Amino acid sequence: MHHSIEIEHLSFVYPDGHPALQDVSLTIAPGEKVALVGPNGAGKSTLLLHLNGILKGDGKVTVCGLPVEGKNLGRVRAAVGLVFQNPDDQLFSPTVFDDVAYGPLYQGLPPAEVEARVTSALAAVGMSAYARRVSHHLSAGEKKRIAIATVLSMNPEVLVLDEPTAGLDPRARRGLIRLLGSLPMTMLVSTHDLAMVRELLPRMVILDEGRVAADGPAAELLADAALLEAHGLEKP
Repeated sequence: MHHSIEIEHLSFVYPDGHPALQDVSLTIAPGEKVALVGPNGAGKSTLLLHLNGILKGDGKVTVCGLPVEGKNLGRVRAAVGLVFQNPDDQLFSPTVFDDVAYGPLYQGLPPAEVEARVTSALAAVGMSAYARRVSHHLSAGEKKRIAIATVLSMNPEVLVLDEPTAGLDPRARRGLIRLLGSLPMTMLVSTHDLAMVRELLPRMVILDEGRVAADGPAAELLADAALLEAHGLEKP
């Protein structure tokens, strides 16, 4: 039985010499829902971009039993659905349907299967009525849901989200939390929204200055005011 995500001694230095990750090791079991928290510049987004090979540092990254390296990247990117902080980075097609169909089409699936995947992914995020709409005319909350649908259509084993509630109004945020709570797959969520962490993600990893500063049950870590303050976080 493989882990969903296995990171061993991962370090990454940006071209300007700034170390973004320093000897990070982290294991996430299938079905786990994990929060990745820390101050701005802690290395959270850098870490997420290693999970599907957009960035490549020193160390070993394995997802769903596949080492993240050149020959596996197609399979890795199908297994790990990465939802960027800004949905406009993910939505570029003429219609919502085309955006959600892009991944399955790129995988070479037959048209009937693509259609079935799009229908299922849009239903999962509560956006079935939006298939023919233009993505750019949607609200921030609607775009986030469509961005999630674009990765669900690939049937990923792992869902990785970067700041999913950023920029959402309270109603859209609440809807998104409910949506994420209803999805069965392994989840790694980078966020500043500690109230969402408390509600949705049983395990929490604190990253600070590119290192894992704490890793444990979210309820325990969120109750430790001194720990949170030491890493630039506020108790929810």
